[in-house]
Amino acid sequence: MSPPGGDATVGSDEKRQKGKATPDTIKMGCIAMVMKEGQLRRAEILSIKDTKSGRQFYCNFDNFNKRLDEWVPAARIDFDQDVEWPNPEKDKQKDTKTKKQPSKKNNNHNKKASSKREQSVASDGQTPSHPWTDSVHGGQPGKRGGQTEDGGAADADANANANAASLEVGGERGVKRRADEIDLDQDEIPADATGTFNKKQRVGGDDAQGKLESESFSREQEIEKLRTSGSMTQNPTEISRIRNISQVEFGRYVLFPWYFSPYPQVFDQEDRIYICEFCLSYYGSHKSFARHRTKCNLHHPPGNEIYRDDYVSFFEIDGRRQRTWCRNLCLLSKMFLDHKTLYYDVDPFLFYVMTTRDDRGCHLIGYFSKEKESTDGYNVACILTLPQYQRKGYGRLLIQFSYELSKIEGKLGSPEKPLSDLGLLSYRQYWSENIIDILLGYNARKEPCTIENIAVALAMTTQDVEHTLQALKMQVYHKGEHKIVVPDKLIKQREKSKAKQKRLIDPERIQWKPPVFTALNRTWGW
Repeated sequence: MSPPGGDATVGSDEKRQKGKATPDTIKMGCIAMVMKEGQLRRAEILSIKDTKSGRQFYCNFDNFNKRLDEWVPAARIDFDQDVEWPNPEKDKQKDTKTKKQPSKKNNNHNKKASSKREQSVASDGQTPSHPWTDSVHGGQPGKRGGQTEDGGAADADANANANAASLEVGGERGVKRRADEIDLDQDEIPADATGTFNKKQRVGGDDAQGKLESESFSREQEIEKLRTSGSMTQNPTEISRIRNISQVEFGRYVLFPWYFSPYPQVFDQEDRIYICEFCLSYYGSHKSFARHRTKCNLHHPPGNEIYRDDYVSFFEIDGRRQRTWCRNLCLLSKMFLDHKTLYYDVDPFLFYVMTTRDDRGCHLIGYFSKEKESTDGYNVACILTLPQYQRKGYGRLLIQFSYELSKIEGKLGSPEKPLSDLGLLSYRQYWSENIIDILLGYNARKEPCTIENIAVALAMTTQDVEHTLQALKMQVYHKGEHKIVVPDKLIKQREKSKAKQKRLIDPERIQWKPPVFTALNRTWGW
């Protein structure tokens, strides 16, 4: 039994033995019917733990995003129906086969493979350096030395030609365009839909125009993959880690974590942990938390307030000066970011925290962090809006604020890759809307426009600008020259989104100067 519109996704396709089970005999790997959202759904038991309230089972449901995996008590499992038992004998046979594979003849090959494995582990599941294309042009954020994946030098002519593109508004779509595309209308994109990756390689050495041949690509398959895995990381070990915290009481909200977070192991036995919304200290019992609240005198993040308007405030916090607070913030954010790997070494980072104000103090909405000195020019290392404030426009404010700081610094910035799925969606929307506004302004003034002009005006890197144009099908190669075409459909969609009232950052309210650090302040704290 599975939800309509989808096939079973848990367990293997092999036939399993069925039989009755009890809360004491059911084990990991079993598939049972579990109550979720008022109806029984097929789910696989991934882990079992004993908590203070009794035994709980970690369930992965059919056709549900992995964020919706959860710990459930035995009362929610229907033991009246047969349970599908795992096949241990076949699993053991697979293990023995994999162990017998290495041979003396393949020693050299194994050495090469092992080095590749070590490299992949060190990268900790990084995704391609850009949301849409991986190695189209030189100077990609994720590739040092301007090299492509195959080790060759990235092409610079394509950048030069694209930078001299002409602008057309309301152009026709008859010209052949890039294979990758996105839809600007946020309402038509699923909440869990994520970025598309389209790796392109240079084909043919005699082609002066630098033709690009795209690999086979299916947007639907990519979205389906990310819908079911709920993860942007390619490291299967990280994806399969069991979420250790069931519930979090944070201020007046009860949060349900999405991913594993390395809180002390003793908290795994708690049904709910309590986090102070001001100092971010965590407790396993309500009594300890209540005692802390009577003593905690912090009512805002421990940093300098650098921005305030009628809605939000921004605080700048130095990870070296406020290590405990920043570490607690990283632990909190890890529950909602699957690819985050940094929790304790916060010294080289600055944290910009967005809050909302009331009579009780400043309440955390979200934050972004950035390196004090980034060799790759990143203006964001990690960005997060807490779940209770998502889909309310706060993510856009965080992104806009990061670019406003880059403008004050006089630098072109780009977020560090990989982005989470929701973060990627927010950046994609921000880039698209601002680039279209810039292009319409140039067209109204009848002025020529280049990619460099757009990048400088928005403090974006030229790579981000160019890939956004390609993904929106706005950059075309027609009759021997590159052109930028703004289709009527995108213009109408932009006018529709403008009609919705959105909060924006007022740059004149920012009271901030780029900080200057010594070599000691920029180093890692170990």
